[in-house]
Amino acid sequence: MLLGNAVRHEWMLESGFISVNHGSFGAAPRVVLAAQQEWQRRMEAQPSRFMHAVLPDELRRGAQRLGTFVGAEGRTIAFVENATTGCNAVLRSLRLAPNDEVVVLSHAYGAVRNTARYVTKRAGARIVEAAIPFPHPHPEVIVANLKAALTDRTRLAVIDHITSGSALVLPLQSLVRLCHEVGVPVLVDGAHGAAQVPLDLAAIGADWYAGNCHKWLCAPKGSGFLYAAPARQLDLHPATISHGLGKGFVEEFDWTGTRDASAWLATSVAIDFHRRLGGKDLMARNVALAAEATDLLARRLNSEPGATGGMAGSMGVVRLPITGPVSSDAAAALRARLLAAGTDAPVHVLADALWLRLSAHAYNDLEDYERLADIVAAVLRG
Repeated sequence: MLLGNAVRHEWMLESGFISVNHGSFGAAPRVVLAAQQEWQRRMEAQPSRFMHAVLPDELRRGAQRLGTFVGAEGRTIAFVENATTGCNAVLRSLRLAPNDEVVVLSHAYGAVRNTARYVTKRAGARIVEAAIPFPHPHPEVIVANLKAALTDRTRLAVIDHITSGSALVLPLQSLVRLCHEVGVPVLVDGAHGAAQVPLDLAAIGADWYAGNCHKWLCAPKGSGFLYAAPARQLDLHPATISHGLGKGFVEEFDWTGTRDASAWLATSVAIDFHRRLGGKDLMARNVALAAEATDLLARRLNSEPGATGGMAGSMGVVRLPITGPVSSDAAAALRARLLAAGTDAPVHVLADALWLRLSAHAYNDLEDYERLADIVAAVLRG
């Protein structure tokens, strides 16, 4: 199937803007947005009937469909607004004692790190960080560094599937297996997992996996999920306690109050759309395009990529050849200049340098990254 510019019309993307940041917020195609709007129409036609007689069964039907897509049973899947919400549910359900430890990775997503910091501080526990070497990381070193961070005080390990800022696809099954060998449960922050890489949650074996549907699966904004293994559902609660308290995982998470569930209900159409564009073949194509784009940017900027090969997915990062102070303020200022110049590639501080992150999805062609390289070079000269 022809992709790139040949399918760009499927989205509402602004003409002329170089959209190479699918990883941050995704982009929902027209057919998915139409499905969401139809669910909203049905809800508003008779809200009481919809909430009582339609929504419960449709949520479970959608969860089963999503579960099949990610390799899990529907009864282990609950819809949440996003992966951060799912991680909050797990972390804030922990029963920590003083001096307990929660292990996170050095490239952990900031919002999830903040949640871990909040729950550990309240309990008098502490965060322990396992270092990810960067750039040019090696899976065996990451596994060894995690092993060194685990102690008999570790109550949970929070592991990223694909890191946000550095775009690394981590050796997830090896990391989960290591933790389980010493009796440590694992929460996976899978914000970038679904539809960027094939998922089989049963094979991964994590205790909890929080993911997004609005990113690589192209569902509407506000569509995420939380997987909880059956043995890990007891005493797991959503951030908002409501009428389902004490009735089990599904009952608690499916209803936390009145809200618009149309983004979740449209996820099935997003799955259909993903498969129409190639499914696993699309994912492989996006990975190959991201690798080619990352190499192009690195050559044009006379720089280096952050990761290659098996640790690279549908995103890539390139070190920016900038001298001078490196700070989050400098990264934000540079990103603002890139946005003003017509592209949305984010800039992150990693390993005492500024790195540009790019994404590749179905609507991208290599020409996008050639134009991106021109824009970045011009902005850096300025």
